[in-house]
Amino acid sequence: MLRRLHSEQPESFEFTPANLAWAQNQVSKYPQGRQASAIIPLLWRAQEQESWLTRPAIEYVADMLGMAYIRALEVASFYFMFQLQPVGTVAHIQICGTLSCMICGAEDLMAVCKDKIADKPHTVSADGKFSWEEVECLGACTNAPMAQIGKDYYEDLTAEKLGQLLDDMAAGKVPTVGPQNGRFASEPESGISSLTEFVNGSIKLNASAQLADDIGDTIKRIDGTEVPVVQGWEDQSNGGAAAAVSLASDAVSTPVSKPSSTTEEAAAKVEPATSEATADTAVLKPSKELPGQADLAERKGEWRYEGGDKADAGEKTSAEVKATTNVSEPVEASAEDKPAALDAAREGGADDLKLIKGVGPKLEKLLNSMGFFHFDQVAAWTDKELGWVDQNLEGFKGRASRDNWVSQAKTLASGEETEFATRAKKDDIYKD
Repeated sequence: MLRRLHSEQPESFEFTPANLAWAQNQVSKYPQGRQASAIIPLLWRAQEQESWLTRPAIEYVADMLGMAYIRALEVASFYFMFQLQPVGTVAHIQICGTLSCMICGAEDLMAVCKDKIADKPHTVSADGKFSWEEVECLGACTNAPMAQIGKDYYEDLTAEKLGQLLDDMAAGKVPTVGPQNGRFASEPESGISSLTEFVNGSIKLNASAQLADDIGDTIKRIDGTEVPVVQGWEDQSNGGAAAAVSLASDAVSTPVSKPSSTTEEAAAKVEPATSEATADTAVLKPSKELPGQADLAERKGEWRYEGGDKADAGEKTSAEVKATTNVSEPVEASAEDKPAALDAAREGGADDLKLIKGVGPKLEKLLNSMGFFHFDQVAAWTDKELGWVDQNLEGFKGRASRDNWVSQAKTLASGEETEFATRAKKDDIYKD
C-alpha cells in the first residue's frame, strides 16, 4: 500500500516539556552513536502528542537523533502504526483485511466504517471523531474478524458489534477490549477445556485485555500534559494485544488516565513520575549531538544491554549472580558521609568503571570528577557512603544502589569478571 505524507502540513512541531523529557530518556538508553535506535518510540510519542505524524514531527525527531530526514521518513512510512494523515479525535479504526478476517467478514466491518465514519479510508468523519483504514494482518487470525482501535484489539467482531462499539466510543465510553463474543482468548468457540478453575473463577479477562482494563482508557492519546503513571504499563506504546511488540523503551512509564469510577483501584497503582520527567530535565532542547548513555537494565528477570544483539537471560556466571542480587535501597546520607576520594587516578591509570553495569561514559566522567577512579574505591563504600553517592549522581540519582555497584566493584576489584563486564569487553559497546 502506498503511504505518502499528507498534502497539508503544520508549520512546526515541538515536544511538550513532559514528552521531551521522556524522549531524552529514551535516547539516553543507547550507547554513543546508536541513538537512531530510539526512532520508533520517539515517532510514536510525537504521533500521540498531535494525533498523527506530521512532516515537521518526523524532521524534529530526525534532528534529535542525528538522522537524515529520509531515513526517519522510511521508518514512518513503513509501519501501519504511524498515521501520515489526520485522524479522528476519538479513535482511528484499523480493520484487518487479510485472509482469515476477509473470509470471516472483514468486508462487513468495512461497510460499517463507510456508513458510520466516511465512504473512503483515511477520511475523518463529519463530526471529527473517527477515521478508518484497511490494514494488513494484525496477527489475531483465530479471532477473526478483528480491528485495532486505539492501542488495543477488538476481536470476534460482527457488523452489529462494531457499530455498537463506535456508538459507545462516540458517547465517551471505553468498551472492554479483546474478544467480543464471550470468548476468553483464542480457545474454540465451544469453550475452554483446560485450566477452567482459573478462567471461570478468579481470572475474568485474558492478560492483554486485563492490562487494557487496568489502564481504563487506551483510546486516550499521550499528549504530554499528564504526569501520573501506571506501573506495569511501561512504554508498551503499541498496547493491548499488540503489546507483545515491545518498543524497547520500558524503563520509563507512560502517562495514562483512569476513569473516576475506579479511582480507588488506580490509586494503588499510581506512583509519582520518575526523576527523568522532572522540571530540571524538561527544559532540555533537541540536539543533533545528544549524548548516548549506557543504560544497562534488569527487566522482568532478563538481563540485557540496550543496543546489544540479545537478552542474556539465564546466562549469568556465579560472579554475576553475586554481583547483581539483593539490590540495596538508597540510604539517606549527609555531607559528612562522602566516601574517601582521590585527586587523580593512581599510578597505572584509572580502572574502566564502565565495566560496572549501569555506568556509561557520562557517568564514568561524573564519578572521576567526584574523585572515584578505581574498583576498590567503589567496593569500599559503606551503606551511608553509597547513599551519598546516590544523592549526588546528578541526573542518575539512585543508580548506584539500583544496579548494585558495590557488589559488582568487589568482584572486579578481586580480579574476577562479571558476565556483564565480559560481554562489554567483547562487544566493545562503550568505546567513546
